Amino acid sequence: MIKLHNIEKYYNNKIIKTFVLRNINMEIAEGEFVSIMGPSGAGKTTLLNIIGMLDSASEGEYYFYDEPVHKMNEKKLSQLHKSYIGFVFQQYHLIDELTVYENLETPLLYQKVKTNDRKGRVAETLDKFNMVAKKDLFPNQLSGGQQQLVAIARAIIAQPKLILADEPTGNLHSDQGKEIMEILKALNKQGTTIVQVTHSETNAEYGNRIIHLKDGWIEK
Repeated sequence: MIKLHNIEKYYNNKIIKTFVLRNINMEIAEGEFVSIMGPSGAGKTTLLNIIGMLDSASEGEYYFYDEPVHKMNEKKLSQLHKSYIGFVFQQYHLIDELTVYENLETPLLYQKVKTNDRKGRVAETLDKFNMVAKKDLFPNQLSGGQQQLVAIARAIIAQPKLILADEPTGNLHSDQGKEIMEILKALNKQGTTIVQVTHSETNAEYGNRIIHLKDGWIEK
């Protein structure tokens, strides 16, 4: 599904290159649950953003379903991202001006899902996450755990092949965090590929493989 070959990310200031990622070579098969660990500043979020096509590598090759991502223009990248990838952020990234229902509907509007199908999918997702009673509330009326549940629901409603989660339980207490991880585990069992960045050894163990990053390098 994902192949990264000699991926590097750096910033130039005319005199020196500051590297964030160095010589990243990795493959992720469809259906895997991969955890990426490492200290702050190791390059974990940058790597996740490159996989998610929110950022591009300075050098190297990235293949997604054998398609050369490193050669694509912005329009093609955006189409691929919307069609295949769901993102879950530590900071939720919900749209404050939209209700829970409208936040869930947004990805389907981008995909131009027909009205009846859209309504059906939102209703089904609200039911699945026990949020029917909260559908007309705004994000600031929800607890942190509830906001993260909405963020995950929004990430999966478009039925992505790949979910990328950046510290998905970082702002939650342990019970809420466990609930989020169990949802991701269940999605993985249903066939969704998941890549998560985490500091938590407990959360990392939900994956079937752990990749350790340090100073931009994959530790062998």
